[in-house]
Amino acid sequence: MSTRTLPIPDGDLRLVKKVESPEAKASRLSTGTLITVLGVALLIMAFTVDKSGLIALSDAFAEVKLPTLELPGTATVLIAAILVLGAGVGYLSGKLNGRLRTVAAVVAGLGIVVGFLVWAAASSPLPFTLTSQLNLTLEYSTPLFFGVLGGVLAERAGVVNIAIEGMFLTAAFAASLTYSMTQSFVAALFAAALAGLMMAGVLALFTLRYLVDHVIIGVVINVLATGLTGFIFQQLVSKDTGTYSNVRPMLPIEIPVLGDIPFIGPILFTQRPLTYIAFLAVPLVWFLLFRTKWGLRVRSVGEHPHAADTVGINVIWTKASAVLLGGVFAGIGGAYFTIGSVGAFQDNNPTAGNGFIALAAVIMGRWHPVLGAFVALFFGFARALAQNTKLMQLPIPSDFIEMLPYLATIIAVAGLVGRVRAPAADGAHFVKSH
Repeated sequence: MSTRTLPIPDGDLRLVKKVESPEAKASRLSTGTLITVLGVALLIMAFTVDKSGLIALSDAFAEVKLPTLELPGTATVLIAAILVLGAGVGYLSGKLNGRLRTVAAVVAGLGIVVGFLVWAAASSPLPFTLTSQLNLTLEYSTPLFFGVLGGVLAERAGVVNIAIEGMFLTAAFAASLTYSMTQSFVAALFAAALAGLMMAGVLALFTLRYLVDHVIIGVVINVLATGLTGFIFQQLVSKDTGTYSNVRPMLPIEIPVLGDIPFIGPILFTQRPLTYIAFLAVPLVWFLLFRTKWGLRVRSVGEHPHAADTVGINVIWTKASAVLLGGVFAGIGGAYFTIGSVGAFQDNNPTAGNGFIALAAVIMGRWHPVLGAFVALFFGFARALAQNTKLMQLPIPSDFIEMLPYLATIIAVAGLVGRVRAPAADGAHFVKSH
């Protein structure tokens, strides 16, 4: 909560009253309203089911069968609704401090997830398989992890990066084309990283050298990626699909011993290679940003580039290095859409707006690589939920559930999840003073 302290007259040391700023109040009210609306929705849903929900802890093909949880539908959803409504009312009342507000947000999030899952299971003749849901969540979150890292690195250096979608698309095409010609996953990943690097180079050149508006050049890069990949696809790939569209996607790899752990093994240790790389990349970027001299310089030029310049930091080089490294990560994430899971590149927008979702995760994650990764998990969870509920014969269409990540993107961009402070110089041009 943003506050200001009232002046203390005549040396009076009595406890001063903290006054909430208009911005903090608007953010609190919008967040509380959103949580309350979701709580009311759960409350209504609680009375639309009349049987228990079955939550399976292992899939049908698991070697070790875990028990299936049977939870009373109406009672469980009703309890979840009450918890969510309580969190919403707490936000609206303004009585929660920073720590209690965080607890309320966690309670609301868990209540919404548990309530909806039990409602879905109770509304369907089929059990809801939790391991499948969580495994698919990690798979769908994989490109978002890399997109978040690309966005965090650039924006921590003060360069707005809405070109993640273009980096994804170009890298996906480069990976598909390279694998088709070399039949090498290593070569394809290298090509994807190089494609992301080149697009990041365009972003860095026009924002840092020619001082073009960051948002405008980001839009241009996205459009450029769409046109470039579409043109090459029509002129080259579509005319000889046997040569240029011969792609075999990566298969899941089970880690010995760890993959055999009941429940946890099938979720964490039976993933595709890019997911394991993402597990390593997130802490790596955190370490680079917060535990190295280079990371300190990146954060300093993103907050106050002129002050950094006065102490001898090469501001332009530092900004460019962060943007380019972010492009490499975004490029690896783009490879997911072809060699990472699907196969050959198809000229029908294979990235499906995931770059913009990654940008929303950057904002909701407060420009922090770890927090952004957790937000990416939420988006992956929503997409996996839509996939898993398609066959459950729910009373609502799965298309509505598939809309959730995009609705959350709008909510994040609109600031309804709470006002967050971007790096102070994010989007500002730097001109070295003489």
